[in-house]
Amino acid sequence: MSLYEASFRVKHECPYRALSERYPDLTIREWYLSDCQVLEITSAETPTDELLADLEELGTILHRSIDESGLHVVTQACLCSLEESIIDRFEAHNCLYQPPTVHRQGWEHYTVIAFDEADVRDLIRDLEADRDIDVLSKTAISEQGIPHSMLAPVDRLFEDLTDRQLAALRLALESGYYEQPRQTSLRELADRTAVARSTYEEHLRKAENKLLTNAGEFLRMVTATAVSDPLRVEQSRAPERRAD
Repeated sequence: MSLYEASFRVKHECPYRALSERYPDLTIREWYLSDCQVLEITSAETPTDELLADLEELGTILHRSIDESGLHVVTQACLCSLEESIIDRFEAHNCLYQPPTVHRQGWEHYTVIAFDEADVRDLIRDLEADRDIDVLSKTAISEQGIPHSMLAPVDRLFEDLTDRQLAALRLALESGYYEQPRQTSLRELADRTAVARSTYEEHLRKAENKLLTNAGEFLRMVTATAVSDPLRVEQSRAPERRAD
């Protein structure tokens, strides 16, 4: 099965794109989380007071440094700009978004992965209907494997897990339950909580099931380019049955 990677840049009304157009030396990398956006903003140039004031308006600044290498800012912003998100349009065309979105010199840069080249063509045709778009590359990746930049969004992996399920999973992980050999048992883990063993085990199993289900989309992507199944016994190597 072939996979297709497409990279393109678009222009439409977006405060981050507009900011990158106003300050051409600026690069904004944007990650979407479940309830907010995280922006990494860099520039090799010394920032002006006007730029610093504009950055203050984007959201809560988590980190800011200015040194000989230039400007580096990490900001947390709300999701208000994601109405009718372009990411939803990627999913509607069966294309998997690869974060981050990069805003540079007035353009938004995106990369997507798809199983079918037709899905990529349909997505580009859809985007051309209401915004400027410039396709930078479109490549079959059937033999070279999944790009290292393809990371599963954290909020997608842990979607639908309750707080108790997350807590049960974290306790098991940090206590060495998944190491080989195991460093603890379910009984010992449950004894460290305020719930019965059966209740703790239920939280843990549900967390594991949901996590694997959510990761399934990315697992299929990672294994789609495999030449053969390493667990499948080749016909020529299958043991012969002896006649009675």
